[in-house]
Amino acid sequence: MIRSTCAIVHVMVGTSLSDEVHAAADRLLRAAEARTPCAPVRELLPESSVSVGYAVQSLLTRARLDRGRRVVGRKIGLTSPAVQAQLGVDQPDFGVLFDDMLCRQDEPVAMRRLLQPRIEAEIAFVLGEDLAEGDLDEGTARSAVAEVQPALEIVDSRVAGWDITIVDTIADNASSGLYVLGEPRQPLGQLDLRGVEMTLVDEEGGTVSSGSGSACLGDPVNALLWLARTAQDLGDPLRAGEVVLSGALGPMVPVRAGARYTATLTGLGTVRAAFTGDSAGGGQ
Repeated sequence: MIRSTCAIVHVMVGTSLSDEVHAAADRLLRAAEARTPCAPVRELLPESSVSVGYAVQSLLTRARLDRGRRVVGRKIGLTSPAVQAQLGVDQPDFGVLFDDMLCRQDEPVAMRRLLQPRIEAEIAFVLGEDLAEGDLDEGTARSAVAEVQPALEIVDSRVAGWDITIVDTIADNASSGLYVLGEPRQPLGQLDLRGVEMTLVDEEGGTVSSGSGSACLGDPVNALLWLARTAQDLGDPLRAGEVVLSGALGPMVPVRAGARYTATLTGLGTVRAAFTGDSAGGGQ
């Protein structure tokens, strides 16, 4: 196990969790298991605060680890102004990447694994060192990165109709689904990720999304640094070996059954994902 499963809960709300937080976690877990979207969890919670959302998320993380899943990294969400505008939120969040969320480029993603999938292009950081000690800055964050590579995140929501506030999406593991890592992998070094231009096309070659590194909190390294500082403050720092997804470089796009998507990130490479022709949800 890479990290403590309950650190966020203990730091944010203490060791006594309310019935409401447990009820919210149970609602999301049941929605995932039944492959049926649920009502927003904010209506169950005593307050719509970020800390309460992370308390729910941490309960779900613990439940998934108890079922044999393994944490391999984290994802940053809501870094792009375009995505923030789409969801009506104004700050980033983060979630957990599990070992079974990684999909291979050349194997179609089964739509039945997903409920309401959308896709977005990102940058993946592979950490070679911990980001755990001292005053973290851009230089420290850069030096901790072993490699970067293009990535596609297949975001999803257990909340019906994506009717979410920031507390709903945080509780729902930052609306995570699956992800794909592209090629090549290369050192970060002094690469200026702000100038990366992203184009996401479908199987017909039509552009469905575009953006740039500067759309991700001004610089994807800023997103990594935000997460590193946040995780450090929570007593749950980023560790060597973890994969960190930067957050979107442009608007997320609804996934069509049977579709194929390819993202090109200038200076970084390409990443592609294909999806089966069956419908989302509907059983295992």
